[in-house]
Amino acid sequence: MKKNRFITLDTPEAGIIGHSDTVYPRPQLRRDSFFSLDGIWDLSARPCGMEPEFDKRIRVPFVPESALSGVHHVYPSGTELCYHRSFELPSGFCRGRVLLHFGASDQVTKVWLNSHYLGEHVGGYLPFSFDVTDYLQKGKNALFVRVTDELDQHILPWGKQKHKRGGMWYTPVSGLWQTVWMESVPDVYVRSLHIEADARGAVIRAEGVTDGMVTVRTPEGLACAQMRNGVAHIPLEDPRLWSPEDPYLYHFKLICGEDTVSSYFACRTVSIGNVGGVPRLLLNGKPYFFHGLLDQGYFPDGIFTPAHPSRYEKDILFAKSLGFNTLRKHIKIEPEQFYYDCDRLGMIVFQDMVNNGDYSFLRDTALPTLGFKRRNDKRLHQNAASREAFLHAMDETVTALYNHPCICYWTIFNEGWGQFDGDVAYRRLRAIDDSRIIDTASGWFETKESEVESPHVYFKPVRCRPKEKPLILSEFGGYSLAVDGHVFNPDKSYGYRKFKSEADFQKALTALYENEILPAAAAGLSGAIYTQITDVEDEINGLVTYDRKHVKVDAAEMQRIATALMAAHK
Repeated sequence: MKKNRFITLDTPEAGIIGHSDTVYPRPQLRRDSFFSLDGIWDLSARPCGMEPEFDKRIRVPFVPESALSGVHHVYPSGTELCYHRSFELPSGFCRGRVLLHFGASDQVTKVWLNSHYLGEHVGGYLPFSFDVTDYLQKGKNALFVRVTDELDQHILPWGKQKHKRGGMWYTPVSGLWQTVWMESVPDVYVRSLHIEADARGAVIRAEGVTDGMVTVRTPEGLACAQMRNGVAHIPLEDPRLWSPEDPYLYHFKLICGEDTVSSYFACRTVSIGNVGGVPRLLLNGKPYFFHGLLDQGYFPDGIFTPAHPSRYEKDILFAKSLGFNTLRKHIKIEPEQFYYDCDRLGMIVFQDMVNNGDYSFLRDTALPTLGFKRRNDKRLHQNAASREAFLHAMDETVTALYNHPCICYWTIFNEGWGQFDGDVAYRRLRAIDDSRIIDTASGWFETKESEVESPHVYFKPVRCRPKEKPLILSEFGGYSLAVDGHVFNPDKSYGYRKFKSEADFQKALTALYENEILPAAAAGLSGAIYTQITDVEDEINGLVTYDRKHVKVDAAEMQRIATALMAAHK
C-alpha cells in the first residue's frame, strides 16, 4: 500500500489522541452516562483459524489500513483481526444495567467479555450493542473482539472498497471503524425512539417503556406531553419548519421512571407536486431546488473515519459556504454525528444504500455509458444470500437513520451495482418509510416503481426535462484538477475533463451550470448532484483537495450560481 504523499490537518500532531472521548456518539438518544473505550488496543492480524498473537498496537476507532491507526497495513482476504483491551469502570458507574456499544465494525464481529461470549454481529456499516451486566467484574475487565472481512465474496454490502484499489475504487477497510463505548441504564429503560414529525407536530414512540413525561423546548417556551403506552403526541400550532435556510430543531427531554433521555425532532415535509404543469419535489409544500454534491465520506489519514468527529461539521460548512444545500451520501453510512451535524447546520441528505453483489464493468458501466440503460433487473444478481443480505441491510439502515430530519431521500441502487428486482425493493422500503422520496435506481436500469427519474450525465451535454416524474440529475460533472502537493497518488489520477489551472476549472464549472443546469432548473429539474465535494484517493474531481487544505473554486462565484439556481427554479 502506498502511503499518503502529504500530511493533513487531522494528524496525530493536531491532537487526535482520544479521538471521541468527549463527543457523545448517539445524539438522538442522549444520557448522562458515557464511558469511551476508544484509544490504544492490542491487535493480532493472523490467518483465520490460527491462535491470536498480540504483537501490534492499534488506535481504535481507526481501521488498520489507515495511517491514524498506527498500523497502516492492508491485510489479505482471510485475515482475522483480534482486538484486546482491559478497562476499569469508574466508581458509581453501574446504575442497573450496563450496555456495550459498537458504532460499526467491518464485517463479521464476535465479542467476548471476561471470557464470556456476548454474540455476533454481521454487516459493516451499522451499530450494535450487548447487555454486559452479568459478565462485568470488579476492578479490571478484559474485552476481546474478533473481526473477519470477506470482502471479495460480495455477499454483504461492501461499497466502493477493493483490494485492488484505483480509479473509482478505494482502499479497503476492515475491523473497528467507529466508537466503542459503554453506558449504564436503569433496569427499565428507553431502548430506542421512533419519531414522526411533520407540519402538524410530532409523535414520539419509545421502545422498552410505557408511561413518562415529554418536555419540549419551543420558540414560545416549554411544552409538556404525557407518554402513555410508549407513545406521546406533540401537537404544534404553526410550527417552525426545518430547512437548510432555517434548520430549527425542537429539543425534548423524556423521563420514564428512573430513565431520562434527551433528543430532538424537526418539523418538515418532503413531497411531490405539480407546479406549472411540471412534477417537482417540494420541501415544506413549496418547490425547492436540491443543489447538491456527491459526498463519499473518505479521509486520507483515517479512510472511513475522520481524525475527529468535528471534521464532519467542517465538510458540511464548506459545502454551505459554496451555496450547496444537499449532500448525496454515496454508498456509505456514517456515524450518527454526521447526520446530527446535518440536522443542526441545515444540510439535506440524499442517503444511498450500500451496494453488495458483483460488479461488472461491461454490464454496469461501459454499456450504460454508451446508452444501453434498459435492463430487466429481475434476472440480475440471483444469489439468494446476497439478495437477503442487501434487503436486511436496507431495513436496518432505515431503522437506524429514520429520525434524522436532514434525510429527505433514499437511493436504493446505484448504476446497477448489485441491483435486483427494484420494484420489490421499492415496495419494501415504502412500507417502512412513507415520509421520504425513494429513488429506486440512480443512473440507469430504471424501474417502474420509483418516485423520480434519476439520470447520470457525464460525457454529453445535460439536456434534462421532467416528464411523468420529478427529475433529479443524481450525478454530473466530475471535472478534475490536480493541485501540486495535495495529490494522493501522483502516479495516476482519475476524473472527467481534466484542467490544468484553477481559472480554467472555474470557468468550465460556471459554464456547465449556466448553460446546462440553469436552463434545466427553469424547466422543472428538481435537483442536481455535482461530483464531488472532495478528491478521493486517485479521483481528483473534488471542489477541495483530499486533505481539505486547498479549495479549487471561487466561493463568491459558487454562491452566485446557487442564488441563480434557486431563483430559476421558482
